[in-house]
Amino acid sequence: MISEGESGLVETGMKHKSFYNSLLVFSNGITLRELNVKLITENVAEMCKEAAYYLPDDVYRALKRGRETEQSPVGRIVLDQIIKNAEIAKAEDRPYCQDTGMTIVFLEVGQDLHIVGGDLEEAVNAGIAKGYTEGYLRKSVVGEPLFNRVNTKNNTPGVIYTKIVPGDKLSITIAPKGFGSENKSGIKMLVPADGVRGVKKAVMEIILHASMNPCPPMVVGVGIGGTMDRAALLSKKALTRSIDERNPMPEYAKLEQELLDMIYATGIGPQLGGTTSALAVNIEWAPTHIAGLPVAVTICCHAMRHAHRVL
Repeated sequence: MISEGESGLVETGMKHKSFYNSLLVFSNGITLRELNVKLITENVAEMCKEAAYYLPDDVYRALKRGRETEQSPVGRIVLDQIIKNAEIAKAEDRPYCQDTGMTIVFLEVGQDLHIVGGDLEEAVNAGIAKGYTEGYLRKSVVGEPLFNRVNTKNNTPGVIYTKIVPGDKLSITIAPKGFGSENKSGIKMLVPADGVRGVKKAVMEIILHASMNPCPPMVVGVGIGGTMDRAALLSKKALTRSIDERNPMPEYAKLEQELLDMIYATGIGPQLGGTTSALAVNIEWAPTHIAGLPVAVTICCHAMRHAHRVL
């Protein structure tokens, strides 16, 4: 039977909206919460605009700190412009960068949640299309990558990763990824004997090859372990973690700081040289094969955009 609806409040960067869901109760006592795909589409649309307009507070604070410590006069001017740009975008609800990215979506679906009214991925893609159209965000997706590169005209499909988790909620993280930085990301397949030294060498080779092209100061996501594809996904996921938060394992937290110091020492700086070459290095890791040590690096520019909601 279906019980009476229960209400919940979702707080957004732009407004508040009240949503109503229902509970599905089976005769054996199992209860599933229902969530209509229309609510998913609406939230994804708002999140796409929110991510494009509002630089996260942790990134903004890091830019301000970098401005205070930057040693290059030109670097300080560049950081002033980056910070002012973020403030204008937030005040006027305008895209922070003209490359509003290919939309990466991380979904965590509670196993006690029943999604009704349609297909989950179709609902997410409908939200992307709605958000990019209503928000006048640049559409940058082509439907086929090599022979017939025709723009899909609504920035779909997104790149969607879905994980089943305990509970009855839907967690959505939107992470638009521009390709000035994406094109400079990379992966290295190391062997265990390469160790920490090999990991540092692999990361720095990718960073030095990228140089000033990814619009630094960068945020660097590093994935270590798993398989080749798993390491790449870990490096993407690492970019959704606050840059104020270190890896909970002390050895990886230490490696994050050591890599950040090494990137600072390159002199890449904020676009035109200087000391503020990166804002953070975030590492995520996973178990791997006895013969392997995959290392993936996803570079993000200073437009470290993401939005998160739980429905």
